[in-house]
Amino acid sequence: MSELPNIGDDARVRDLVRRALKEDIGSGDATSLSVVADDRTAKASIVAREKCVLSGLPLAQLVFQELSPDIDVKVESRDGSAVASGDAVMTIRGPARNLLTGERTALNFMQRMSGIATLTRAYVDIASRYDVAVLDTRKTTPTLRVLEKYAVLCGGGKNHRFGLYDKIMMKDNHLAFMAGGGEGRIAEAVRNARQKFPGIEVEIEVDSPAQMSMVLDQNPEWVLLDNMSPDELEECVRVCNGRARLEASGGISLETLAAICATGIDAVSVGQITHSARSIDLAMDFC
Repeated sequence: MSELPNIGDDARVRDLVRRALKEDIGSGDATSLSVVADDRTAKASIVAREKCVLSGLPLAQLVFQELSPDIDVKVESRDGSAVASGDAVMTIRGPARNLLTGERTALNFMQRMSGIATLTRAYVDIASRYDVAVLDTRKTTPTLRVLEKYAVLCGGGKNHRFGLYDKIMMKDNHLAFMAGGGEGRIAEAVRNARQKFPGIEVEIEVDSPAQMSMVLDQNPEWVLLDNMSPDELEECVRVCNGRARLEASGGISLETLAAICATGIDAVSVGQITHSARSIDLAMDFC
C-alpha cells in the first residue's frame, strides 16, 4: 500500500469535523453536563469489536482535540492496518465530559471509513493476484467524498477521478449527444477535450468489443468496458493490444472479480466499496 495522505491536515476534513460536532452537540451535551462533574478526568480506549482494516484514526483524533486542548490522544495503530477483534486502536485521556461528548462523532467517522477500507481490502486481495488495480467511483456520500476516497486508499485501492474536473470521461449519456456517437463526432469531441483541457486524461466508454477499434483510433488514455462478460473483456484486451489502459465496470462483485481480472484488463472500478460498505463495529470503553 502506498503512503497515505495526511488527511488530518486537510482543511476540508477539519471543517467536516467541526460541522459534525456542531450537529451533535447543538446548544450543549445536556446529559454529560448534568451527570459528570466538570473537574472529572477519565481514560478510554477505542476498541475493534471485529476484524477489520482501520481508517479514520486522524478524524477521531481531531474530534477530541477540537473539544479540548487538555485531551491527550495516543494512537495505538495506524490507518490501513488490519486489526483483530478486541484490539485497542486509540487511547484517550482528559476531561470526562469532553470524552463522552466526542465519543459518538469519533466512532461514526471511524466505523464508516473502516467499513469502506475493509471491503476495499477484500477486493484488493483478489485483484492483486492478477496485477489489477481496484478503483473507486463518484458513488459517494455527498460532502463526504474526501473521507470515503481516503478510506479506499487505506484498503489498498486507488482513487479514480475525484470529481468532474480532473478526468474527461465520455460515457453512454455523453455519446448519446454525439448524433449516435459516430466515429467523426467522437473524434471531434476528443479533439475539443484535448484543446480545452490539455494534460487531463481522456477515457471513453464502450459497451461491446465491436466499438473498440473506433474508440482506439482517438487515442484515449483509458477505455471503460461497461457491463461486459469475461469473454467480451478478453476480446477487448485482444483488440486493444496495449494501445490504452482498460477499466472494467458494472456488475462486479467479490464472486465475479477473479474471472474478470483474469481477462487481462488493467483495472476494475467498483461503486460498491463506497456506496454499500457496512460500518464496522467499534466501541469506546472507559478504563
